[in-house]
Amino acid sequence: MAVLEKIRVKFGILISVIIALALLSFIIDPNTISQVASSMSEKYRVGKIDGNSVSYQDFDNELNYQNRIFEYMYRRNANTDQEMEYVRNMAWKTFVDRYMFMPDARKAGIHVGEAELVSLTSGDMVSPLISQIFVDETGTFSTDMLDSFLKNMQYDQSGQARMFWDYLQHTITTDQYYMKYNSLFSAGNFLNPLMMTEAIADNNNSVNVEFVMLPYGYQRDTTVEVSDAEIKAYYKAHKKLYRQEASRDIEYVVFEVKPSQTDIADANDKVVKVYDEFSSTDNVKNFLMKNSDSQYNDEWYKKGELRSVSADIDDFVFGSKTGKGDVSEVITKDNTFYVARVMDSAMVPDSVFVKGILLQGVQTDLADSLLNVLKTGKDNFSNVAAQFSAMGASQTGEAGDYGWMTKNTMFPGMESVFTARLNNLYIIDTQYGKHIVKVTDRSEPMLKKKVAILEKEALPSGNTINEYYVQANELATKADGKYENLKKVADEEGLALLTRNNLREGEERVGSVNDRTKEISKWAYEAKEGKVSNVLNINNDYYVVAALKKIHKKGYTPVNEVAASISNILYTQKLGEKKAAEVAEKIAGLDSMQAIADTLGTAVSTRDGISFSSYMNQGLDPKFIGAVSVAEEGVISAPLAGNIGVYVYKVTSRDSGTSFTEDDAKNQAAQMSYYASQSLLPVMMQDADVEDNRARFF
Repeated sequence: MAVLEKIRVKFGILISVIIALALLSFIIDPNTISQVASSMSEKYRVGKIDGNSVSYQDFDNELNYQNRIFEYMYRRNANTDQEMEYVRNMAWKTFVDRYMFMPDARKAGIHVGEAELVSLTSGDMVSPLISQIFVDETGTFSTDMLDSFLKNMQYDQSGQARMFWDYLQHTITTDQYYMKYNSLFSAGNFLNPLMMTEAIADNNNSVNVEFVMLPYGYQRDTTVEVSDAEIKAYYKAHKKLYRQEASRDIEYVVFEVKPSQTDIADANDKVVKVYDEFSSTDNVKNFLMKNSDSQYNDEWYKKGELRSVSADIDDFVFGSKTGKGDVSEVITKDNTFYVARVMDSAMVPDSVFVKGILLQGVQTDLADSLLNVLKTGKDNFSNVAAQFSAMGASQTGEAGDYGWMTKNTMFPGMESVFTARLNNLYIIDTQYGKHIVKVTDRSEPMLKKKVAILEKEALPSGNTINEYYVQANELATKADGKYENLKKVADEEGLALLTRNNLREGEERVGSVNDRTKEISKWAYEAKEGKVSNVLNINNDYYVVAALKKIHKKGYTPVNEVAASISNILYTQKLGEKKAAEVAEKIAGLDSMQAIADTLGTAVSTRDGISFSSYMNQGLDPKFIGAVSVAEEGVISAPLAGNIGVYVYKVTSRDSGTSFTEDDAKNQAAQMSYYASQSLLPVMMQDADVEDNRARFF
């Protein structure tokens, strides 16, 4: 009894929990508990690769790492949509490599050794990744730059240099695995002499043929039937053709937010109100910063270049009577208003050749001293760095040719070189430091002008935006969450109900709505079939009310969804067999193409130069082309059931050309090798059943 009492006291709570769980199992199905746990896990799963889950936390950690690499390489954060997408793709690739590609490559016997990595990073076969990063001023790979980085890495207290070097080594190793794996396939796509001869012969051979064709016609033959069993059997035999990714079919109404007539008039009034001040102000740059949608661009324009803004502006600026200080009338293009003011006019070349010296950390008086030395003509640009160092400059850039500059390739801040006198030495201040420059050559000068443009676009006001929202909200309210209601209301009110089938998760474009439309797909992937959304706001540019018509799950398209297309395939096959049998019976015993044509009530056609190698470009039935390319010469064929009719044919002769050469055969083999390499990763991902759910989170 004492022992039992100890058990009751010490283990009473545990026993109570066990009993409670046992009782709970009678109330809740264990499968339900498992499904809930699985659902919670999937909800925060960014992806799944060959059975390995990628949690949101794991992906976020890798994303932070890739962001740090980006920041180290470019000295700034990834800010634009394209840059952030690039970083996310690099993070995702890390998991694809880790869970799928690298294991597959190692299974194939591929290995990258330590000595190989040393050679790729600092040896005699340096990776392009290294040679493109560690370069000198001329853009050439510099072993000194690499050695300096490696020596100084140990003194970097932040650890960023070590992080970047580890990243480079890992990336180079992975790239080497890819290179070797791809080489297995490219090396396997070789072209031996026998294959070369056969390829040349196949592509140079063509046939000349006589034939008759009895078309199937468009009238459906009711005697040809396709059963459900036949459809299912075909589906089972060709199931791999019906593999599908997850997608959604939606219908939606779009309310595009456009400025009202009041908004347009207000924009015009704002331009008119400041017109006189813009025409007379001495500080155009500051004025445009306060009053214009676009800022002052201190560059020279030649005739035609301003047409991208407005043809009317270009015509005004380069009109025969337009000069410095002239101001245009208010010019309207779409819903934007412009006023152009000519700031200057001169004969300016398109390009100039510049010699220069970059001086960093240099005071103005020292720069002037060097300028004076050069102006005396006692020294030249090639010796100036040493000369200036002797004068006490702590930081001096190398002297040399800056080369030919255009307005698209010049250093920012060096606009004055285009109007500088030839061989005149002077100083320019830029964000990189001071430059002593000399223009030594230039293209032929032409008339160019500097132009200030006051720009004001009419944008929807708050009231206008609200009016569109009210319209969209009224539609959503009347639909009351039901697809049938949405169709009815749209029809009654004359609203266009648009369709988008096979919408993928995270897609950025839905019809004409092509900006930040993930809001639509996000809703579609969370909704149930037949449901209608509330108002979806797309960047305040569009309001959308959508209905989810159909959910397509990842896997295989259900047989009932493809039954109609399969039925058509089987019908055509059966019809062809029936018609071919009928033709065979009618022409039995006939020994000339003309007799066959007369019996079938048609005419004999001829076609020369039919080649199997280019069957896609000849406008003939592929089955017919394939059959005649191997047919015996001079023999009337049995009826052939093609895609559009029944054929009876006779090859009258064969020709062997020479247009397809050894080079063509090699190029063809190279294309096949390229296509194989491009399809390698997608095939591997399909085999690994890769599930990419990033669109749910980003």
